Amino acid sequence: MPAATFTALTQALLDNVQRAGFPPLHTLPVDAARMAYRAGVGATELPHAPVPRAERFEIPGPAGRIPARLWAPSHDPALPVLLYLHGGGFVIGSTDTCESMCRQLALQAEAAVVAIDYRLAPEHRFPAGLDDSFAALQWLAEHGATLGLDTRRIAVGGDSAGGTLAASTALLARDAGIPLALQALFYPSVQTRAATASFRAFSRNTLLSAELMGWFDAQSQGQAREPWHREPLHAPGHSGVAPAWIGLAECDPLADDGRLYAERLRAAGVPVTERVWPGVLHDFINMGRFLPEAAQAHAELAQALRRAFGV
Repeated sequence: MPAATFTALTQALLDNVQRAGFPPLHTLPVDAARMAYRAGVGATELPHAPVPRAERFEIPGPAGRIPARLWAPSHDPALPVLLYLHGGGFVIGSTDTCESMCRQLALQAEAAVVAIDYRLAPEHRFPAGLDDSFAALQWLAEHGATLGLDTRRIAVGGDSAGGTLAASTALLARDAGIPLALQALFYPSVQTRAATASFRAFSRNTLLSAELMGWFDAQSQGQAREPWHREPLHAPGHSGVAPAWIGLAECDPLADDGRLYAERLRAAGVPVTERVWPGVLHDFINMGRFLPEAAQAHAELAQALRRAFGV
């Protein structure tokens, strides 16, 4: 792959983080890592845009109630809905760390956005988070009308580990006969069997390091019922799955994962839109105070959702 370099603003952000001397997340206890990540996102994300409708509720799950949040651009009935799954290596992250973008998507896509606090590792190892994600999707498909949502227009999306969950949830939805308008994946991790060129190029001296990814895997590794549930690239087949929108950061260890998944979906006849933002790094969508590409990515995904929902 051609050599890629960080944009000036991305490099300045990295330099500031390194000068601040924050301990790497993988060196912290899990609870401290969660707090540090939440604080980091809070310092870099775009300010929370006001939305006319913001609610907290719960969804029945396989191991109890799943905390959920809804943001919507109006109280109008029959809004389409995106189920959004936050990133964080299956270990950190929450609905708080994706709230800024979810509010932007709700406003710009003219759709409701529902995010869930799926169970995290190491307390709940994989596939607990996937079980919660699919249970939430099933509930929205069957009961979303009780929230004033149009259950005929549902999409699923997520970033990083949440992108993994979204991709696998889309495959499970296909197998269960739940039609989806779109699967929206920001830099998903879709395989763990090979070190890609982007992993080798961008897993050092950056925020998503090889050490942090190894720590995430060690914390979250469990007994998936099917190996492809964690590695959707290796699902037995991809035909018939929902159309995909895949957003990637060029200077990201997971960039090639997203490219590989786009290729696999296209080979199966699935419509794919693939967008790469040059010179930015993993998690850039949560860095809108410093990186203009974050707002660009929010806007482009919102447009994709509008098209998919027929808004």
